[in-house]
Amino acid sequence: MPAFCLDSQDMFDRCREAVEIARLSGAIYADCRVVYLRRQEIAVEDDRPEQISETESCGIGVRVAHAGGWGFAATPYLERNAIAAAADQALAMARAACRAAPDLGWAEEPPARGIFETPVQIDPFAVSLDEKISLLLAISRAARAIKGVRKCQGGMQFKCEHRFFVNSENAEVESRGITSAAKYVITAVDEHTAKTRYFEAYPLNAGYEHIRAMPLLEQAPRVAEEAVRKLRGRPCPKGRRDLVLLPSHLALTMHESIGHATELDRVLGMEESLAGSSFATVDLLGKLRYGSAAMNILCDNTMPQGLATRGWDDDGVAGQRWHIIRDGILIDYQTSRQVCRAIGSRRSRGSCRADSWASVPIVRQSNLGLEPGPEPLTLEEMIADVKEGILIDGMGSFSIDQRRLNFQFGGDAFWEIRRGKIGEMLADATYRAITTEFWGSLDAVCDRRFWEPRGVMNCGKGDPMQIAQMTHGSAPARFRKICVGDA
Repeated sequence: MPAFCLDSQDMFDRCREAVEIARLSGAIYADCRVVYLRRQEIAVEDDRPEQISETESCGIGVRVAHAGGWGFAATPYLERNAIAAAADQALAMARAACRAAPDLGWAEEPPARGIFETPVQIDPFAVSLDEKISLLLAISRAARAIKGVRKCQGGMQFKCEHRFFVNSENAEVESRGITSAAKYVITAVDEHTAKTRYFEAYPLNAGYEHIRAMPLLEQAPRVAEEAVRKLRGRPCPKGRRDLVLLPSHLALTMHESIGHATELDRVLGMEESLAGSSFATVDLLGKLRYGSAAMNILCDNTMPQGLATRGWDDDGVAGQRWHIIRDGILIDYQTSRQVCRAIGSRRSRGSCRADSWASVPIVRQSNLGLEPGPEPLTLEEMIADVKEGILIDGMGSFSIDQRRLNFQFGGDAFWEIRRGKIGEMLADATYRAITTEFWGSLDAVCDRRFWEPRGVMNCGKGDPMQIAQMTHGSAPARFRKICVGDA
């Protein structure tokens, strides 16, 4: 198991002290987080290492409520005088803010107690740089051995996160997590253009065993050959086509058109200055036809190895499983204790997280996914019922409006489907739609055997910007008569 460097008893004592200072000074609520973060990033390009970096960060953040106003302060110093100063500063900010801040209520929550830890077999920080770099360089050699390939860029990313949370309601929880990921991008070039293709050990809350289990090196020649074939592929046809989207692609579409649109702070207009609002407004809850009856979207912050799974959120609310869309109808949101009362909920869904000790917690996407179809259905059977369509693998470009309604997506690899058969690769493909029309065209999802998780580690939100991680899963899914090739 990984060695976490912070002493639990000492960190809890420091958190309790900050909360007690705020409480004795008049706070109606206070919480405190100590967070230790360690990150390692490795990058290679062709036959040489390009970047090796390792960073550590540790600090304490104090959040305080006073008469409807909220204040937050943080410090990288864990000495008692620095902690006391942060608590005083947070309370002063709360007193100043109470005259302008909307008071949406603070949902009750039983005080949580416990420890959560990501199951890890191999601590990635204990694995030598030689092993990691050697694997990335071997992938590069295998890829560049394919005629037409000009470049290969690869990387690995690891994160260790150790959190302590205490609040004035007697919650005390500890969370220990490890995240591992690897990815490479292969570039093929001819006299006219360049095309890329990627493969990844998609991010998971897991140790280095995840990297060793993925066929990164074995798949390099195939991925390289597909990059070369994209050079010869014809452009995306224009018009209406059926789309068969693989989990590796659908993750981004769900993230942008569902995940952000159902964060309740966005819905309430609290994020319009940077991240935009949402068309899925509160008055439509229980009424909005978000998609077809085949659309069931489940949030699951108890998902093993899910990137948003860490026991409790930064409101001290335990991870939960709940539908936000059932049979195509919007029935819930992703919420925090501060905003859930706006929809009449007595309890938060536990979707409040900060990206570090220095950031104030905000509503963030949960592990969110499309549930598999109830009847046995393979990818081949799904494609067999497509006369004219496109199969899309991997994430690519995207654009979506501020209300999460009008969007355009690309991918990483594309194959034409004709009369139920997969044909040649296309050079590129894009599709555009209105969110409800797109999800309304969903008519089939493969069964649970083909459900896969896909992690997102670079979700930006907030002002100042915070970067969060979460997992989106699905099985292959089919969408009928979507507009393609007309950006």
